[in-house]
Amino acid sequence: MKSSLLGIVIIAALGGLLFGFDTAVISGTTDSLKEVFELSPGWLGFTMASALIGTIFGAMFAGKPADIIGRRALLFWIAIAYFISAVGSALAWNLWSFILFRFLGGLGVGAASATSPLYITEISPARYRGRMVAITQFNIVLGILLAYLSNYLVSRCDFGASEWRWMFGIEAFPAALFFFLLFLTPRSPRWLLAKQRDDEAREILNNYGSDDVDVDDEIETIKDSLDLERHSASEPLFQNAYRKPIFLVIAIAAFNQLSGINAILYYAPAIFKSAGFGEDAGLLNSVGLGAMNLIFTMAALAIIDHFGRRRLMIVGSIGYILSLGATAATFYTQSSTVQNDAGEMVRQFSGAGGWIVFAGLLVFIASHAFGQGAVIWVFISEIFPNRVRAKGQALGCFTHWVMAAAISWTFPMIAEASGGHTFAFYAAMMVLQLYWVLKYMPETKQIPLEQIQQQLGIE
Repeated sequence: MKSSLLGIVIIAALGGLLFGFDTAVISGTTDSLKEVFELSPGWLGFTMASALIGTIFGAMFAGKPADIIGRRALLFWIAIAYFISAVGSALAWNLWSFILFRFLGGLGVGAASATSPLYITEISPARYRGRMVAITQFNIVLGILLAYLSNYLVSRCDFGASEWRWMFGIEAFPAALFFFLLFLTPRSPRWLLAKQRDDEAREILNNYGSDDVDVDDEIETIKDSLDLERHSASEPLFQNAYRKPIFLVIAIAAFNQLSGINAILYYAPAIFKSAGFGEDAGLLNSVGLGAMNLIFTMAALAIIDHFGRRRLMIVGSIGYILSLGATAATFYTQSSTVQNDAGEMVRQFSGAGGWIVFAGLLVFIASHAFGQGAVIWVFISEIFPNRVRAKGQALGCFTHWVMAAAISWTFPMIAEASGGHTFAFYAAMMVLQLYWVLKYMPETKQIPLEQIQQQLGIE
């Protein structure tokens, strides 16, 4: 593998790092937001979900600009959105200004979740594609870990009432770095061929590697896949020819969030606090979750092109079921609701219940990182034909973020009533995911993009 390819993949995947940072950074601010804006559990859920609502629109509308101006050009606009959101959230003067800037950051996250893997998929040879696209997921979990670590360090700096503002504002620095590094990356060769810019595409394939020994042969294969004489570049996604990849993408994206992953990432400090850990300990335990996420993502990244996407999903599904089931059982059997000194009703665990919850969530995060977390963006980015890949990527991301917003919005209200019911529901959904993987999910490891199209029976 050429080092130059790895370099541009790492830069493109910085969109994923900011995606992870933006997703997790709010977890350390929930108590401050409740106090500053006087939020009820319902309004807290909506405020936490405001960025996720933005991701829905970002993912929904990323496909068309990715096809018109190109994948690389869209990444520049995503970096700008991240920067404005970070500064604006830090300087928010009321609840609605805060929600607006978080929504803007969500637009960037949604668009990045579609565009970064799409760009990397189209520039990487098949033999490296899984590992290259998985770097996006590695950067997502690195961003999550950095957000948890940043929140913990900020909490130790005694910024007082402005502490939560510093937690958001720090994101402006990696956003600016992402913008300037993008100038070092080339355009997608498949996008260039779709625009009949063959010479530019040939140069990029020569520089960064191709699936065929003869680059001209690969260009002809890609052109046959695009088939621009019979299929317009504006061809609609929703038609009978694409029913298989549509079903596969909607399923994997929905199951990703039905595990409860985003709710746990958003509310990790609050969950640990309810499990009997103090506020600082809750933030530090969140760093532990982030570290576990990173370690198992690295393990999955190392083997995804050999072990396969499907096997990783099977292992991850089993881990989900065991960890979520154990956490639910602990909430049912070892927790109760009591009144604290401030007159608030809080959850309290008996015996080793709090530590069992902590261990269960560590196993949950490891299972996610090794399975769904490593596979989802790779699978979504490779399952559609070239001519509708951007639209298909947008559909998968749209589904993912609709489910994420729904889960994160409802979690505070449901968890307040019964933490056990919440985790039991997530466990049941992962039983369904395991069935779907075993019955329907195809293996795509080391298969050129154009051959995947043929195997799905798409002309």
